[in-house]
Amino acid sequence: MLLWRFLGLVSIFMLCEGQDSECDNFTDLDFHESFMGTNLYVRLLLYTRANLDCGHKLPHHNFTLEALFDVTRPTTFVIHGYRPTGASPVWINHIVQLLAAQEDMNILVVDWNRGAANLNYFTAVANTRRTAANITGFIESMEKEGTSLDSIHLIGVSLGAHVAGFIGAMLGGRVGRITGKSYFVCDHQRSVFLYLCALNHTCNLTAYPCSSYADFLNGQCLQCETFKPASCPVLGYNMSLWRDTLLRLGQTRVFFSTTAEAPYSKTSYRVDIVTWNQFLRWGVVILRLHNGKNVIESRIDHKLLRFEQYTSTRLLAQFDMDLYPVQKISLRIVTGNVIGPRYKIRLLHIRITPLEKPDRPLMCRYDIILEENAEVSFRPLPCN
Repeated sequence: MLLWRFLGLVSIFMLCEGQDSECDNFTDLDFHESFMGTNLYVRLLLYTRANLDCGHKLPHHNFTLEALFDVTRPTTFVIHGYRPTGASPVWINHIVQLLAAQEDMNILVVDWNRGAANLNYFTAVANTRRTAANITGFIESMEKEGTSLDSIHLIGVSLGAHVAGFIGAMLGGRVGRITGKSYFVCDHQRSVFLYLCALNHTCNLTAYPCSSYADFLNGQCLQCETFKPASCPVLGYNMSLWRDTLLRLGQTRVFFSTTAEAPYSKTSYRVDIVTWNQFLRWGVVILRLHNGKNVIESRIDHKLLRFEQYTSTRLLAQFDMDLYPVQKISLRIVTGNVIGPRYKIRLLHIRITPLEKPDRPLMCRYDIILEENAEVSFRPLPCN
């Protein structure tokens, strides 16, 4: 009897061990391999709601033999970027779980760690096009098996965003959706956590369609009326509310600013100023909002602004915190003039519009005279 119990335990152990060995994990390399350099090798790891904790390596050929892979379901490719140490991305499992919660889909983690793990960054850059060609061939095979390219979503991080862009170009722009988390404006690791935050609805980030980041900071892209009754796009998975309008506008790039820590969102206002001063002045604007002893500040100093006779200026003021209701507003125009008389600047009109909170009242004030470099405070009035 003891022998049979022992053999039974051994059988159970071997069965469990065999089940674990069926899972395919992301390639985890050590620093030595990255230091020596790696040659490109692309693997596809399949996750579905049926195997969220156990990736299955999907062959590039005969993939229809994989029972869990359904070509009629939406398919999302998750493409990592540069891996200088060779370690696997810490966010992979998290994004897989959150994507699966959005809808029933195939999630394919593109593992090109062999190729991305190189101390020489430019070697990894050179491998992005080859990785894209590899995945493009796979998607074309999917299309032959009945997949609609409109159901394909590419999510790329860092150099993975480049890979996603190349795939889109190689497929003639027919891919349904590309989400690129680039590091040119935002730290690429933070951009991942921003997206994770948006997927699990723990942060609310409004994005503004714009042709450039400079135009966004200059307040040129803050009109959301085009999307009514919806708001401007909100970062997340479901873009159906805004997709048709964005495509009609031919605008596929959106911009937003973030704080350094979760929940990352800033509170934004559109500020319209009409000046009527005798002398031309150049400067930056410091805007403060007050509620009792609580004060928040926005420094609009990304460039020098021009203030002259009857000039209309639109600004984007962003605050790290929200403050409501606003009881008092302080404004200072800093010109840097430290020698000679202080020139007066006359504001015929200042209008402050909350962007993420359209239900809140607009704040206005009329005919204000202030000295350059000196702060003036006033209570906001309802706008006519």
